[in-house]
Amino acid sequence: MDNNNQNRIPGEELDSSKMPGHWLLARLGKRVLRPGGRELTQQMLNGLSIQSSDDVVEFAPGLGFTAQLTLNQQPASYTAIERDEAAASTVHRYLTGSNQTCLVGRAEETGLRDATATVVYGEAMLTMQTANKKQQIVQEASRLIKPMGRYGIHELCLVPEDLDEDSKQEIQNALTDAIHVGARPLTAPEWRTLLETEGFIIHFEATTPMHLLEPKRLIQDEGLGGALRFGWNVLCNNEARHRVAAMRKVFQTYEANLAAIMLVGIKRDPGNDLSDRK
Repeated sequence: MDNNNQNRIPGEELDSSKMPGHWLLARLGKRVLRPGGRELTQQMLNGLSIQSSDDVVEFAPGLGFTAQLTLNQQPASYTAIERDEAAASTVHRYLTGSNQTCLVGRAEETGLRDATATVVYGEAMLTMQTANKKQQIVQEASRLIKPMGRYGIHELCLVPEDLDEDSKQEIQNALTDAIHVGARPLTAPEWRTLLETEGFIIHFEATTPMHLLEPKRLIQDEGLGGALRFGWNVLCNNEARHRVAAMRKVFQTYEANLAAIMLVGIKRDPGNDLSDRK
C-alpha cells in the first residue's frame, strides 16, 4: 500500500462544492459519519456480538471508525471490502495481524469464497444504492455468511412506515441534491423485507433520530474537542460552510421523516428454525 496515500481523504482532489457530502464532512474533521451516530453503531455491534471465534467481513468501512471497534474484539479474522483506494489506505493503518486485511473491491461482488464469514456488516452504504444494487449486496452478504451467522446494517430510514411514494421521492431528491450522492433510504418494513427476502431472520432492531449535524449529536460522536474543531473548520471554509448548511437544512426540513435504523439478522439454517427468536 502506498504510504503517501495513507492520510488522504477520499475525493479530496475535488473542491468543496463537488465532494460527496460524507467525504466533505470527513475533510472538515468529522470521524463518525453514520446516520445514527456512535450510539447506533455500538448497538449494531452489541447485536452482532463479535467473539474471538468469528470471521468478520465489513462492507465499505470508510475511514475505519467501526473497524477499530471490531478489531478491539480480536476476531479470528477481519476482512474489509472498500471500493475507494484512499479509504482502504486509511483502514490499513488499523490492521496489525496477518488475519486482518482490507481489499479494494465491490460489496456486491467481493470475490471471497462461499460461507467465509460468521459476521458481515455494513453501514451507511446500502442507502446510496439502487433497489437492484441493494439486493445484490444483501445477496452477497448471504452468500458469504455461514448458516446461523449474523448480518448487520446501519442505514438511513424513512418514517412513518406508511409514508406515501410522492413524499419518498421528494425526500430522496432533496437528499441527493444536498449530499451530491444518490440517496435512496427505505422505510423500516422495507429494510426488514430486504434482509428477510435473502434468508435472514431479524434478531435485533433499533432506530434513532437522524441528527448527524445537530450540536448534541456532534458532541456525542466526536467529543467536545472534536466537535469544536469540526465547527471551527466549517467556519473557516466559506464554500464548505454553505454545503454543510445546505445539508443541515435538508435534514431539518425533513426531520419528521428521517431516522436511522440498525438491523441484525441471523441467516436461516434449514435444520434450525429461528422464526420465533426475538
